Amino acid sequence: MSQDLREMFKDSGSEITESMKVGHEQRFLKRLELELPVTKKPAFPIFKIAASLIVLIGLGTYIFMNDNDPEPIKTTVVEKGTSMPKQEGISLGDLSPDLKKVEDYYMVSINLELSQLEISDRNKALIDSFMERLEELNVEYKKLNTELNEIGPNDQTITALIKNLQLRLQLLHKLRDKLKELQIQVTEADNDNSFTSI
Repeated sequence: MSQDLREMFKDSGSEITESMKVGHEQRFLKRLELELPVTKKPAFPIFKIAASLIVLIGLGTYIFMNDNDPEPIKTTVVEKGTSMPKQEGISLGDLSPDLKKVEDYYMVSINLELSQLEISDRNKALIDSFMERLEELNVEYKKLNTELNEIGPNDQTITALIKNLQLRLQLLHKLRDKLKELQIQVTEADNDNSFTSI
């Protein structure tokens, strides 16, 4: 009963040939066309051209409308000695990434406050007095930074450096508040003078 299949096929000698029914290929292609219709591309890509023109017109309009001259930016001149100079050696930010973030935060806040100062003849004396105090804190910061480089990092020096930055920012906040008060007083005085002259 057990026969070797290889031997059986050798012995059969006749090849098995099956053929498809007539018209099978045409029926298959029709069915394929129904299931997966071929979309024809338009001869002219009119929609692509129209879309491109709309985008170009939109961009041109946007650029033309925003091409107006911007308003001039008010600039305030700050004395050279009020900003923190670059120190040689290590600084507070060189000790750790967290201290760098703290130092950067305070320095950016201090510089922002300084840049927003509007100096006029009426407030110049007030600003000058605050700038003198700010310069004293700046000199103290330099001394603390020198101590940091000579002695090395310790908790007292690091705390003093951070406290110095905090004091500078607080001083500038007080200056801003005083300038607002001064502006309110000037506005009220101008309003009183305008009513009395009527």
